Amino acid sequence: MPSVCFYFQVHQPYRIKKYSFFDIGNDSNYFNDAGEGDLNNQRIMEKVAQKSYLPTNKILLELLRKYPEFRFSFSFSGVVLEQMENYSPETLRSFQDLIKTGRVEILSETYHHSFAFLHSLKEFKEQVKAHREKIKSLFSVEPRIFRCTELAYSNDIAKIAETMGLYGVMGEGLDRVLGWRSPNFLYKPKGTEKIKLFLKNYRLSDDIAFRFSARQWKEHPLTAEKFGRWISQFNGNGEIINLFMDYETFGEHQWEETGIFNFLKHLPEEVLRNPDNDFLTLSEAMERYQVRDEVDVPYLTSWADSERDLSAWIGNDMQRDALLKLYEIEEDVLETRDENIINSWRRLQTSDQFYYMSTKTLADGEVHSYFSPYDSPYDAFICFMNTLNDLKLRINKQNAKKY
Repeated sequence: MPSVCFYFQVHQPYRIKKYSFFDIGNDSNYFNDAGEGDLNNQRIMEKVAQKSYLPTNKILLELLRKYPEFRFSFSFSGVVLEQMENYSPETLRSFQDLIKTGRVEILSETYHHSFAFLHSLKEFKEQVKAHREKIKSLFSVEPRIFRCTELAYSNDIAKIAETMGLYGVMGEGLDRVLGWRSPNFLYKPKGTEKIKLFLKNYRLSDDIAFRFSARQWKEHPLTAEKFGRWISQFNGNGEIINLFMDYETFGEHQWEETGIFNFLKHLPEEVLRNPDNDFLTLSEAMERYQVRDEVDVPYLTSWADSERDLSAWIGNDMQRDALLKLYEIEEDVLETRDENIINSWRRLQTSDQFYYMSTKTLADGEVHSYFSPYDSPYDAFICFMNTLNDLKLRINKQNAKKY
């Protein structure tokens, strides 16, 4: 009996406006909505809500009412929830309606969708704690499963999640990690005691998230009936099918014209056509299925680019330098006790800021360019560093008042 575990990542960053050298010392509003086009955070939030979040939420609510067996999981970054509260409360209410059904799980992650674990364990834990509090305040639930930023995973991340009282953790089901094993079972992370590991079935997930509208793909068009048959083929050779993807897959990355909404509307029916299939949240799957083996992942992996590592964010000198300089000022930032300064610093930690600086080429480079609001990775780096320099001035000024 394969159980389908859908997980959707809901995230929108605060994009830095075109912040020039001449703004340093004169403008501390780095993330305002005066920017044009792809740098206007409010406009982007409203557009994605209309194209993706609201219509998809409507479909999912109808499916939950129609199919009592249907379930899935969400992970929200704290920054996307802030933007929903400020710019699209209707969208937030529609997510709350889904959670109220009791068949939709919310996962744990870092509040600012950051890579704090690379440089500051203290900051990392603080953001996970802040995220838990935000989820509890908006949805009245407490997350049990941890999803690190960009599905980053290693043995160390699993160990940290376990020490924080979480019961499950998620990663990419890479062939180089699994070897002969399948991602369609529950595993134990090496070096842990009780926490369980869910690994993404990247082939089936990417069939929906990336290949759905690719006309050159031999399986195009992908129908719900066809996908349901693929799921059923795992009967006897898999217990969980982890389908992990960005929520913007529906309506934003795959436009309505591709048929993605129609696919989603019919998918539960086709999966459940086989009585051996069902849907589970990750916590339900964790309770039902036993760990089948231990998996050793001593290095960091992710769900991005062909390498499936962190090179999308720390692959060049600009990215590494920006991250290093950002975390070098942590103690000075916290010493200010100024909420505006601390909040600006944390918004700069969001992984997207470094993704925009990628200089990759070929297919991966095209994806980075598609998602970036900047003319080039160098422009993204310049805006970031100018912003960081202004933030340092504010920090020095604030801390100088104490002496």
